[in-house]
Amino acid sequence: MAKKRGRWGRRVAGVCLGVGVGVAVGGAGCRSSEAQGSGTQDLEGSALSPPAATAPAPVDYPGLHNVVAFAEGLLSGSAPEAPEGFRSLARLGVKTIVSVDGAVPDAEAARREGLRTIHLPIGYDGVGRRRGRELARAVSLRLGEGRVYLHCHHGKHRSAAAAGVVARVLDLASAEAVADRIRVAGTSPHYRGLLRSVAEARPVPAAALGALPRTFPQAVVPTGLVRGMTAIDEAFERLGAVRDAGWRVPPDHPDLVPAAEAGRLADLLRNLREDEEARSQPAPFGDLLAASARAAAELETALVAGRSESVLEGARAKLKASCRRCHERFRDEADLDAE
Repeated sequence: MAKKRGRWGRRVAGVCLGVGVGVAVGGAGCRSSEAQGSGTQDLEGSALSPPAATAPAPVDYPGLHNVVAFAEGLLSGSAPEAPEGFRSLARLGVKTIVSVDGAVPDAEAARREGLRTIHLPIGYDGVGRRRGRELARAVSLRLGEGRVYLHCHHGKHRSAAAAGVVARVLDLASAEAVADRIRVAGTSPHYRGLLRSVAEARPVPAAALGALPRTFPQAVVPTGLVRGMTAIDEAFERLGAVRDAGWRVPPDHPDLVPAAEAGRLADLLRNLREDEEARSQPAPFGDLLAASARAAAELETALVAGRSESVLEGARAKLKASCRRCHERFRDEADLDAE
């Protein structure tokens, strides 16, 4: 199962701390042939054709999923799986990876394939005005070197919204074309802040973008709630692998113990409630975290007891519903004027 990562929304997110070396950017324009179809491409060692900006469905490549073109040279998709995903990006003619995920990108794996990384995280609550312009600035200065690939976790929500905002700010695509790309990417209507960010994005004069820095971080380290929610998202992915294996140890992940994974998730939720940043949130936030922790603990108990699959599915549904209530209240909306 692919390793997946996530990012908590800006409304309850801590400040990310920039680390290491920044990436200086410069250039313009990029053209090459494009694939019109959908499905999976995998011709070992050969150049890969990117999806067309009018393709009716996303395309999968080795180590990459849900790849959608928002404009010529501007791609969106899932986090690359090392090493195959980075190799696929190189074969697609990508030169720059822009991660909008909260997890730290694998800059070393990217470098091995001749790729550069830029890390400008966003939340599920939307793309703030300044962050949208920073993303557009970074992309516009890199397109001259090759294609630019924006990614989040699954490649459906945050990266698609970021690509849509960039396409509009740089006037690379019409509002109607971007709306179609968002639909193809499968962005959920639950993320109203993300969709509103795209709908309200407008072309920005080059002079205004030119006033922004030319250097962006290769990686930022998540702190506080961002770090906690990233760990919780990864725990959910491991639990998903257990579920896909019929609530047993997955054959390709013998290190995953079903009850232990549910217990790990319950612990993460309980511990996050005591985080200083979490404690500064409105009281309902802590209450919703506690409810999710109890639901995860109930799933753990059911797994230990060897309950039936229907009982386990019911416990999982209760856990997901609890998380959804928290997301809808604290994660999925944005102040689009936020800097």
